[in-house]
Amino acid sequence: MRNAELAEIEARAGIVFPQAVDWMPRERLDNGDWGAIDVRQAFDAQPSLITNSNAGIPAFLTTYLDPKLVTVLLTPNKAAEIYGETRKGTWTDETAIFPMVESTGEVSSYGDFTENGRAGANYQFENRQSYLYQVFTEWGEREMERAGRANIDWAARLNIASAIALNKAQNYYYFYGVSGLMNYGALNDPSLNPAITPASKAAGGTGWVNATPSEILADVQAAFKQLQIQTGSNLELTDKLTLALHSVSEVYLANSNSYGLTAAEMIKKVFPNIRIIQAPQFVSGTTYSFQLFVEEIEGQRTVETAFNEKMRAHPVIQAASSWKQKKTQGAWGAIWYVPAAVVTMSGI
Repeated sequence: MRNAELAEIEARAGIVFPQAVDWMPRERLDNGDWGAIDVRQAFDAQPSLITNSNAGIPAFLTTYLDPKLVTVLLTPNKAAEIYGETRKGTWTDETAIFPMVESTGEVSSYGDFTENGRAGANYQFENRQSYLYQVFTEWGEREMERAGRANIDWAARLNIASAIALNKAQNYYYFYGVSGLMNYGALNDPSLNPAITPASKAAGGTGWVNATPSEILADVQAAFKQLQIQTGSNLELTDKLTLALHSVSEVYLANSNSYGLTAAEMIKKVFPNIRIIQAPQFVSGTTYSFQLFVEEIEGQRTVETAFNEKMRAHPVIQAASSWKQKKTQGAWGAIWYVPAAVVTMSGI
Protein backbone atom coordinates (compact mmCIF):
# COMPACT_ATOMS: atom_id res chain seq x y z
CA MET A 1 0.00 0.00 0.00
CA ARG A 2 1.49 3.30 -1.05
CA ASN A 3 1.13 6.50 0.93
CA ALA A 4 -1.04 8.98 -0.97
CA GLU A 5 1.02 12.03 -0.10
CA LEU A 6 4.26 10.25 -1.06
CA ALA A 7 2.77 9.18 -4.37
CA GLU A 8 1.77 12.77 -5.14
CA ILE A 9 5.28 14.07 -4.40
CA GLU A 10 6.77 11.35 -6.59
CA ALA A 11 4.45 12.25 -9.42
CA ARG A 12 5.34 15.96 -9.30
CA ALA A 13 9.14 15.26 -9.07
CA GLY A 14 9.15 12.52 -11.65
CA ILE A 15 10.97 10.02 -9.39
CA VAL A 16 10.22 7.16 -7.12
CA PHE A 17 11.91 7.12 -3.70
CA PRO A 18 13.90 3.91 -3.04
CA GLN A 19 12.03 3.33 0.18
CA ALA A 20 8.89 3.20 -1.89
CA VAL A 21 9.81 0.54 -4.43
CA ASP A 22 12.18 -2.30 -3.45
CA TRP A 23 14.77 0.14 -2.04
CA MET A 24 15.98 0.93 -5.58
CA PRO A 25 15.89 4.50 -7.00
CA ARG A 26 13.80 4.74 -10.23
CA GLU A 27 13.09 7.26 -12.99
CA ARG A 28 10.22 7.67 -15.44
CA LEU A 29 11.06 6.55 -18.95
CA ASP A 30 9.93 8.23 -22.20
CA ASN A 31 7.22 5.63 -22.67
CA GLY A 32 5.77 6.36 -19.26
CA ASP A 33 7.23 3.28 -17.49
CA TRP A 34 9.45 3.39 -14.44
CA GLY A 35 13.04 2.21 -14.88
CA ALA A 36 15.89 1.67 -12.35
CA ILE A 37 18.62 4.34 -12.06
CA ASP A 38 22.18 3.09 -12.76
CA VAL A 39 23.69 3.69 -9.32
CA ARG A 40 27.20 3.05 -10.68
CA GLN A 41 27.22 6.54 -12.18
CA ALA A 42 27.78 7.96 -8.69
CA PHE A 43 31.14 6.14 -8.39
CA ASP A 44 32.74 7.06 -11.72
CA ALA A 45 36.57 7.65 -11.18
CA GLN A 46 38.95 10.16 -12.76
CA PRO A 47 40.86 8.79 -15.79
CA SER A 48 44.28 9.34 -13.92
CA LEU A 49 45.60 10.25 -10.42
CA ILE A 50 45.81 13.92 -9.45
CA THR A 51 48.46 13.11 -6.76
CA ASN A 52 51.79 11.39 -7.36
CA SER A 53 51.83 7.64 -6.86
CA ASN A 54 53.46 6.77 -3.54
CA ALA A 55 54.55 3.47 -2.06
CA GLY A 56 55.06 4.60 1.54
CA ILE A 57 55.62 7.33 4.11
CA PRO A 58 58.63 9.69 4.48
CA ALA A 59 61.74 7.71 5.47
CA PHE A 60 62.55 9.89 8.49
CA LEU A 61 59.32 8.71 10.14
CA THR A 62 60.79 5.19 10.30
CA THR A 63 64.36 6.27 11.27
CA TYR A 64 65.58 5.66 14.83
CA LEU A 65 67.95 8.25 16.35
CA ASP A 66 70.09 6.71 19.08
CA PRO A 67 70.42 9.17 22.00
CA LYS A 68 73.88 7.81 22.87
CA LEU A 69 76.74 9.62 21.13
CA VAL A 70 79.53 7.41 19.80
CA THR A 71 82.91 9.17 20.00
CA VAL A 72 85.75 8.38 17.60
CA LEU A 73 88.62 6.43 19.17
CA LEU A 74 91.94 8.29 19.37
CA THR A 75 95.45 7.16 20.26
CA PRO A 76 96.23 7.48 23.98
CA ASN A 77 98.31 10.27 25.53
CA LYS A 78 100.95 8.38 27.50
CA ALA A 79 103.94 10.72 27.82
CA ALA A 80 102.94 12.19 31.19
CA GLU A 81 102.17 8.72 32.53
CA ILE A 82 105.50 7.29 31.38
CA TYR A 83 107.87 10.08 32.35
CA GLY A 84 105.93 12.00 34.99
CA GLU A 85 104.66 15.57 34.69
CA THR A 86 105.27 18.81 36.56
CA ARG A 87 104.69 22.54 36.23
CA LYS A 88 107.64 24.86 35.66
CA GLY A 89 106.97 28.60 35.85
CA THR A 90 103.98 30.39 34.33
CA TRP A 91 102.78 31.20 30.85
CA THR A 92 104.72 34.48 30.93
CA ASP A 93 108.03 32.61 31.17
CA GLU A 94 109.75 31.99 27.87
CA THR A 95 113.03 30.48 29.08
CA ALA A 96 113.82 28.09 31.90
CA ILE A 97 117.26 27.62 33.40
CA PHE A 98 118.16 24.35 35.11
CA PRO A 99 121.36 24.60 37.20
CA MET A 100 123.51 21.49 37.36
CA VAL A 101 126.32 20.96 39.85
CA GLU A 102 129.01 18.32 39.90
CA SER A 103 131.25 17.63 42.86
CA THR A 104 134.98 17.62 42.21
CA GLY A 105 138.07 17.12 44.33
CA GLU A 106 141.46 15.54 44.67
CA VAL A 107 143.37 14.22 47.64
CA SER A 108 147.03 14.36 48.50
CA SER A 109 149.38 12.50 50.80
CA TYR A 110 149.30 13.79 54.35
CA GLY A 111 152.01 16.05 55.68
CA ASP A 112 152.02 18.29 58.73
CA PHE A 113 153.11 21.25 56.71
CA THR A 114 151.64 20.46 53.26
CA GLU A 115 148.47 22.15 51.95
CA ASN A 116 147.73 19.93 48.98
CA GLY A 117 144.31 18.45 48.12
CA ARG A 118 141.27 20.44 47.25
CA ALA A 119 137.47 19.85 47.09
CA GLY A 120 135.36 21.83 44.67
CA ALA A 121 132.26 21.89 42.52
CA ASN A 122 131.54 22.51 38.86
CA TYR A 123 128.25 23.93 37.68
CA GLN A 124 126.52 24.67 34.42
CA PHE A 125 123.11 25.95 33.41
CA GLU A 126 120.87 24.11 30.95
CA ASN A 127 118.35 26.23 29.05
CA ARG A 128 114.94 25.30 27.72
CA GLN A 129 112.42 27.38 25.80
CA SER A 130 108.68 27.12 26.27
CA TYR A 131 106.19 26.83 23.46
CA LEU A 132 102.72 28.33 23.85
CA TYR A 133 99.94 27.06 21.62
CA GLN A 134 96.26 27.87 21.34
CA VAL A 135 92.95 26.75 19.89
CA PHE A 136 89.65 28.54 19.28
CA THR A 137 86.11 27.26 19.72
CA GLU A 138 83.29 29.05 17.91
CA TRP A 139 79.61 28.26 18.02
CA GLY A 140 76.54 29.94 16.57
CA GLU A 141 73.06 30.27 18.03
CA ARG A 142 71.31 28.57 15.10
CA GLU A 143 73.84 25.76 14.73
CA MET A 144 73.46 24.97 18.43
CA GLU A 145 69.69 24.65 18.07
CA ARG A 146 70.01 22.57 14.91
CA ALA A 147 72.46 20.21 16.65
CA GLY A 148 70.10 20.10 19.60
CA ARG A 149 67.49 18.41 17.41
CA ALA A 150 69.91 15.48 17.19
CA ASN A 151 70.45 15.53 20.98
CA ILE A 152 73.96 16.97 20.55
CA ASP A 153 75.17 19.62 22.99
CA TRP A 154 77.20 21.47 20.39
CA ALA A 155 78.95 23.97 22.67
CA ALA A 156 79.96 21.24 25.10
CA ARG A 157 81.27 19.01 22.30
CA LEU A 158 83.42 21.88 20.98
CA ASN A 159 84.89 22.43 24.43
CA ILE A 160 85.71 18.73 24.69
CA ALA A 161 87.32 18.85 21.24
CA SER A 162 89.44 21.85 22.22
CA ALA A 163 90.76 20.03 25.30
CA ILE A 164 91.57 16.96 23.20
CA ALA A 165 93.39 19.05 20.57
CA LEU A 166 95.50 20.82 23.20
CA ASN A 167 96.39 17.61 25.05
CA LYS A 168 97.23 15.80 21.80
CA ALA A 169 99.66 18.58 20.94
CA GLN A 170 101.11 18.51 24.44
CA ASN A 171 101.66 14.77 24.29
CA TYR A 172 103.45 15.21 20.95
CA TYR A 173 105.76 17.91 22.36
CA TYR A 174 106.53 15.72 25.36
CA PHE A 175 107.77 12.98 23.03
CA TYR A 176 109.37 15.05 20.24
CA GLY A 177 109.76 18.65 21.42
CA VAL A 178 109.37 21.68 19.15
CA SER A 179 111.60 22.13 16.11
CA GLY A 180 113.58 25.36 16.07
CA LEU A 181 113.48 25.85 19.85
CA MET A 182 115.51 24.55 22.75
CA ASN A 183 112.54 22.37 23.47
CA TYR A 184 113.24 18.65 23.22
CA GLY A 185 111.23 15.48 23.64
CA ALA A 186 111.84 12.33 25.61
CA LEU A 187 112.75 10.46 22.42
CA ASN A 188 114.96 13.01 20.66
CA ASP A 189 116.78 14.99 23.33
CA PRO A 190 120.28 15.64 21.92
CA SER A 191 121.86 14.63 25.23
CA LEU A 192 120.58 11.05 24.95
CA ASN A 193 122.99 8.27 24.08
CA PRO A 194 122.61 6.45 20.74
CA ALA A 195 120.27 3.46 20.67
CA ILE A 196 121.73 0.00 21.12
CA THR A 197 120.87 -3.04 18.98
CA PRO A 198 119.13 -6.19 20.27
CA ALA A 199 120.77 -9.58 19.95
CA SER A 200 120.04 -11.90 17.03
CA LYS A 201 117.33 -14.45 17.69
CA ALA A 202 117.28 -18.18 16.97
CA ALA A 203 114.28 -17.69 14.68
CA GLY A 204 116.21 -15.07 12.69
CA GLY A 205 116.49 -11.30 12.91
CA THR A 206 116.42 -9.19 16.06
CA GLY A 207 112.65 -8.75 16.46
CA TRP A 208 110.58 -10.11 19.29
CA VAL A 209 107.76 -11.54 17.19
CA ASN A 210 109.18 -15.09 17.26
CA ALA A 211 111.63 -14.59 20.12
CA THR A 212 111.64 -16.90 23.11
CA PRO A 213 111.02 -15.43 26.58
CA SER A 214 114.69 -16.01 27.42
CA GLU A 215 115.77 -14.03 24.36
CA ILE A 216 113.46 -11.14 25.25
CA LEU A 217 114.74 -11.16 28.83
CA ALA A 218 118.31 -11.13 27.50
CA ASP A 219 117.57 -7.90 25.57
CA VAL A 220 116.20 -6.22 28.69
CA GLN A 221 119.21 -7.43 30.67
CA ALA A 222 121.52 -5.98 28.02
CA ALA A 223 119.77 -2.63 28.34
CA PHE A 224 120.12 -2.70 32.13
CA LYS A 225 123.79 -3.58 31.75
CA GLN A 226 124.22 -0.49 29.58
CA LEU A 227 122.42 1.56 32.24
CA GLN A 228 124.91 0.40 34.83
CA ILE A 229 127.80 1.41 32.59
CA GLN A 230 126.33 4.85 31.88
CA THR A 231 125.47 5.61 35.52
CA GLY A 232 128.71 4.33 36.99
CA SER A 233 127.13 1.28 38.66
CA ASN A 234 124.70 3.39 40.68
CA LEU A 235 121.77 1.01 40.14
CA GLU A 236 120.40 -2.14 41.74
CA LEU A 237 118.12 -4.77 40.27
CA THR A 238 115.51 -3.70 42.83
CA ASP A 239 115.43 -0.05 41.71
CA LYS A 240 112.25 1.39 40.21
CA LEU A 241 112.59 0.94 36.47
CA THR A 242 110.28 1.77 33.57
CA LEU A 243 110.18 -0.28 30.38
CA ALA A 244 108.33 1.82 27.77
CA LEU A 245 107.55 0.15 24.45
CA HIS A 246 105.00 -0.08 21.66
CA SER A 247 101.74 -1.96 22.19
CA VAL A 248 102.74 -4.48 19.50
CA SER A 249 106.02 -5.18 21.31
CA GLU A 250 104.12 -5.52 24.58
CA VAL A 251 102.10 -8.38 23.07
CA TYR A 252 105.30 -10.39 22.56
CA LEU A 253 105.96 -10.23 26.30
CA ALA A 254 103.25 -12.91 26.48
CA ASN A 255 105.48 -15.37 24.58
CA SER A 256 105.85 -18.39 26.85
CA ASN A 257 108.37 -21.17 27.21
CA SER A 258 107.86 -24.89 27.70
CA TYR A 259 107.27 -24.34 31.42
CA GLY A 260 104.45 -21.86 30.78
CA LEU A 261 106.47 -18.83 31.91
CA THR A 262 105.95 -15.69 29.86
CA ALA A 263 108.61 -13.14 29.03
CA ALA A 264 106.81 -10.56 31.21
CA GLU A 265 106.89 -12.89 34.20
CA MET A 266 110.56 -13.62 33.73
CA ILE A 267 111.42 -9.91 33.43
CA LYS A 268 109.49 -9.06 36.60
CA LYS A 269 111.19 -11.87 38.45
CA VAL A 270 114.62 -10.41 37.67
CA PHE A 271 113.51 -6.76 38.07
CA PRO A 272 110.77 -6.90 40.74
CA ASN A 273 110.05 -3.15 40.70
CA ILE A 274 109.92 -2.69 36.94
CA ARG A 275 106.92 -0.94 35.38
CA ILE A 276 105.93 -1.95 31.84
CA ILE A 277 103.87 0.58 29.87
CA GLN A 278 103.05 0.98 26.19
CA ALA A 279 102.72 4.03 23.91
CA PRO A 280 102.25 4.29 20.13
CA GLN A 281 105.31 6.52 19.68
CA PHE A 282 107.82 3.67 20.06
CA VAL A 283 107.86 2.79 16.37
CA SER A 284 109.49 4.45 13.38
CA GLY A 285 108.22 3.04 10.12
CA THR A 286 108.40 -0.68 10.82
CA THR A 287 111.18 -0.48 13.41
CA TYR A 288 110.05 -0.96 17.00
CA SER A 289 112.05 0.19 20.00
CA PHE A 290 111.90 0.46 23.78
CA GLN A 291 113.31 2.70 26.47
CA LEU A 292 114.51 1.40 29.81
CA PHE A 293 115.16 4.04 32.44
CA VAL A 294 115.47 4.32 36.19
CA GLU A 295 112.95 6.70 37.72
CA GLU A 296 115.20 8.02 40.51
CA ILE A 297 118.88 8.02 41.41
CA GLU A 298 119.78 8.95 44.98
CA GLY A 299 116.36 10.48 45.50
CA GLN A 300 116.50 12.65 42.38
CA ARG A 301 114.12 12.15 39.48
CA THR A 302 115.86 11.41 36.23
CA VAL A 303 113.19 12.72 33.83
CA GLU A 304 110.00 14.77 33.81
CA THR A 305 107.73 16.30 31.23
CA ALA A 306 106.96 19.92 32.04
CA PHE A 307 104.40 22.59 31.20
CA ASN A 308 104.06 26.25 32.09
CA GLU A 309 100.34 26.52 31.39
CA LYS A 310 97.57 23.94 31.29
CA MET A 311 94.16 24.70 29.79
CA ARG A 312 94.04 28.46 30.26
CA ALA A 313 90.52 29.48 29.22
CA HIS A 314 90.27 33.06 27.99
CA PRO A 315 87.03 35.10 28.18
CA VAL A 316 84.07 34.10 26.02
CA ILE A 317 83.52 36.75 23.34
CA GLN A 318 79.90 37.30 22.31
CA ALA A 319 78.98 38.49 18.82
CA ALA A 320 75.53 39.25 17.41
CA SER A 321 74.41 35.62 17.30
CA SER A 322 77.55 33.62 18.04
CA TRP A 323 80.31 33.11 20.60
CA LYS A 324 84.00 32.22 20.54
CA GLN A 325 86.66 31.40 23.11
CA LYS A 326 90.40 30.84 23.04
CA LYS A 327 92.26 28.28 25.15
CA THR A 328 96.02 28.19 25.68
CA GLN A 329 98.63 25.71 26.87
CA GLY A 330 102.40 25.73 27.08
CA ALA A 331 105.07 23.02 27.19
CA TRP A 332 108.78 22.77 27.94
CA GLY A 333 108.97 19.31 26.38
CA ALA A 334 110.66 16.52 28.32
CA ILE A 335 113.56 17.30 30.64
CA TRP A 336 116.16 14.58 31.16
CA TYR A 337 117.88 15.62 34.38
CA VAL A 338 120.12 12.54 34.13
CA PRO A 339 120.38 11.51 30.45
CA ALA A 340 122.66 8.64 31.46
CA ALA A 341 119.73 7.04 33.27
CA VAL A 342 118.00 5.90 30.08
CA VAL A 343 118.85 3.34 27.39
CA THR A 344 117.06 3.00 24.07
CA MET A 345 117.06 -0.30 22.18
CA SER A 346 115.94 -0.17 18.54
CA GLY A 347 115.04 -3.09 16.30
CA ILE A 348 112.88 -5.26 18.53
